[in-house]
Amino acid sequence: MTRTVRLPDGLEVPALGQGTWHMGESGRLKQQEIAALKLGIELGMTLIDTAEMYGNGGAEAMIAEAIAGRRDELFLVSKVYPHNASRTGAPAACERSLKRLHTDRIDLYLLHWPGSHPLAETVDAFEALKAAGKIRYWGVSNFDTAEMKQVLSLPNGAACATDQVLYNPDTRGIEFDLLPWCAHQRMPIMAYSPVGQGGRLLRSKALASVAKRHDATPAQIAIAWSLRSGAAISIPKATNPAHVRENAAAGDIMLTAQDLAEIDAAHPPPRNKQGLDVL
Repeated sequence: MTRTVRLPDGLEVPALGQGTWHMGESGRLKQQEIAALKLGIELGMTLIDTAEMYGNGGAEAMIAEAIAGRRDELFLVSKVYPHNASRTGAPAACERSLKRLHTDRIDLYLLHWPGSHPLAETVDAFEALKAAGKIRYWGVSNFDTAEMKQVLSLPNGAACATDQVLYNPDTRGIEFDLLPWCAHQRMPIMAYSPVGQGGRLLRSKALASVAKRHDATPAQIAIAWSLRSGAAISIPKATNPAHVRENAAAGDIMLTAQDLAEIDAAHPPPRNKQGLDVL
């Protein structure tokens, strides 16, 4: 089953994709990482997320090898450093990413986090890239509600397609205001690190209990949880075949009310506004 999410203009994109943070950093692992991405594509995870920051461009170059001959099947996401997100800096950074990716367009181009260049300038640069056919959509990452409101207040700000944020059962602060706000705008979020970092979340007794009922793993339950609303794109990373297959199969898991209640009890939703968690 291929689950999809609608962007604000109605385009359907895969709800479950592949992340590449910390990939493209080691020549020794390159072939393994390429093989993992290729397998993920075969299993339907055709949305691939990266950034110019990842491996200092190495992730984009590695992706180029993994997707050779298959570009038109994919929805490619990349991100620009905030210090490059000026009126002239963003187009130059985009060209470098296009060159590393061996493609003529990026499907979704994100501002990696809020920076010092005026947002209006970044949005103007993104719109110019869109008009030139270099990118199809643009969005942001690591933006909280107040910053999202700033984006949408700008001319062309309503074209923002997504906000990529840290989201998993241990990191639920966005549910208080950012997630409802994005839902009201019919804007999906992109959940990065859906299985957490360092393995702590995967030791959760609640996730283990739910996983047992579904004959699944705690990681699969965490991914299924991130997809439960139908308004989130989840981008787990995997570099070995077993994990790739595990991630892909998580898209078939539909959590029940009992499952969600058990997870809520152990990992409660926020009761008040919290600062945006980032990695």
